[in-house]
Amino acid sequence: MKKAFKKLVLLVMSFLLVIFTAGCGLPGLSSTQSGNDNIRITALNTTESQIIANIVAELIEHETNYKTAIVNNLGSSSMQHQALYRRDADIQAAAYDGSELTTNLGMEPIKNSKRANEIVRQEVKKRWDQTYFPTYGFSDTYAFMVTPKEAKKDHLKKVSDLKKVEDKYALGVSTDWLNRKGDGYPDFQLDYGITFFKVHAMSIGLVYSALQNGRMNVVLGYSTDGRIDSYHLKLLRDDKHFFPPYNCGMLVNNYILREHPDLKPVLHRLDGRIGVHQMRKMNYEVDDQLLEPSTVAHRFLVKNHYFRDSK
Repeated sequence: MKKAFKKLVLLVMSFLLVIFTAGCGLPGLSSTQSGNDNIRITALNTTESQIIANIVAELIEHETNYKTAIVNNLGSSSMQHQALYRRDADIQAAAYDGSELTTNLGMEPIKNSKRANEIVRQEVKKRWDQTYFPTYGFSDTYAFMVTPKEAKKDHLKKVSDLKKVEDKYALGVSTDWLNRKGDGYPDFQLDYGITFFKVHAMSIGLVYSALQNGRMNVVLGYSTDGRIDSYHLKLLRDDKHFFPPYNCGMLVNNYILREHPDLKPVLHRLDGRIGVHQMRKMNYEVDDQLLEPSTVAHRFLVKNHYFRDSK
């Protein structure tokens, strides 16, 4: 009886182990290695990244027979890089060439937009067998901004115009920008020759409301932030091209393109199809109107008929 009972226990345990192993994806397995057509897409914990990830995911599911899964709320571009490198994900929906260049490739920032993009494309292919797709059509970079009232009163159109008001303007910026090398405040002072009367470090999420409420005269934010439209802010042109480009494109592990060659032309439909104003509008719809990123992504694709007219 005891031997029979022990055999039964071992049989049950073996059965449960098989079920558990089959039901759990193991880290490092690609979609083909795990035996299905599930395409895994990374997204940062930012509105913009989540919108783009949902656009890519829905486009794939609508135009192919593949299923998608979003690896969501990753905290940095480094985490996204590791997910692709370990084959825990197949596509990085939002890859900014400026960040890829300095953070993941460990190279110096390049202010020439075309050159920076070319180097990122060459290096990710050589180092990690990845394809950096052409930009969606927008760059999410730092941008100085003022209220329309301030712009009209002091005749502000470009960043160099701030020179004439530097002795009376208070600047609101994110804490990390004050001491950044290359494109932070110290180098900005050297390039533009501008030193503001007061500089207030704060969370990036507070700079827009601080400007709107009159607590700051000028702030440094992000060019595609939806709150620019929420508060009707005026962006000043970076006439000295001080800030490096942060063009946004898709980064894809080449094994997934080799395994699913029909995926490539579908993904290329998004090349150059999302302008800065469109991206800012979609961010606004999530942040200000409180729509879900998936809803905004769906509306965008339906409105554009899933870009079936693309080559």
